[in-house]
Amino acid sequence: MNWQAIKAIVSKDIRSIFSNWQVWSPMLVLPLLFAVIMPIGVLLAAGFATGAESSSFLNDLADTLSRIASPTVQATLNALPSLGHKLAYFAMNYGMAPLFLIIPLMASTGVSAQSFAGEKETSTMESLLFAPVDLLSLFVGKVLAALVPALGLSLGSFVLFGITANATGWHLFHSLFFPTANWLPLMLLVIPALSLVTILFSVYISSRVATFQAAYQSGGIVVLPILALMGSQLGGALTLDLWVTALIGLVLGILAFLLMRLFGRKLDRSALFESQIR
Repeated sequence: MNWQAIKAIVSKDIRSIFSNWQVWSPMLVLPLLFAVIMPIGVLLAAGFATGAESSSFLNDLADTLSRIASPTVQATLNALPSLGHKLAYFAMNYGMAPLFLIIPLMASTGVSAQSFAGEKETSTMESLLFAPVDLLSLFVGKVLAALVPALGLSLGSFVLFGITANATGWHLFHSLFFPTANWLPLMLLVIPALSLVTILFSVYISSRVATFQAAYQSGGIVVLPILALMGSQLGGALTLDLWVTALIGLVLGILAFLLMRLFGRKLDRSALFESQIR
């Protein structure tokens, strides 16, 4: 691969993203919601509920937490002094973890769908194809141009969430209670691998269709497994504890590697020419 060409493609595409506020401003909505507004709301509600031990709702909620949590998490929850503490601890460290999977998806889907389809709509695709750059380097450059902003936004959201959660929950725990160990594989394995899988699909689809709209709609299918994962967490079928999260990250990493090899082999210069708008 031509790494100098890849660097130039990534730099050009990222500059294009941040030069248009209509592209990057929607990326900030979900991080503000998930990293600031929701943790403040949940922790304030938990603070008010701390003294209401006789509430039937809170007791039912505690029973639900004990059913969906793994034995290790259950032991930690049982050591906490009140139902409000349990609600706050579980919500911040486990309940909201699947929501963070949406942030890189929302940040990368539009950018990756734009990758090749946008070049076709602006009639710059031919100049790219005639440039002295092999198709694999071109494909990797487009993938990285979507991956870098997605991971940067995810990391920034995680830091902001940690500051908000610990600051707002200080009146309950009087110490730092976020993050727990399960966030390590989530941030280092699951989110990068999931982002890469999503982007690989979207960029490849973008190379096969003629318009951004077609690429964006087709790429949205990748979000469905994520919604299933979130439903499993919220429904109690799956808890994203340390080992489950690490296993999911490992599987996604292997899938990303296989997709990169598959799509790299399927790249075809003539197909890119033929898929352009006429």
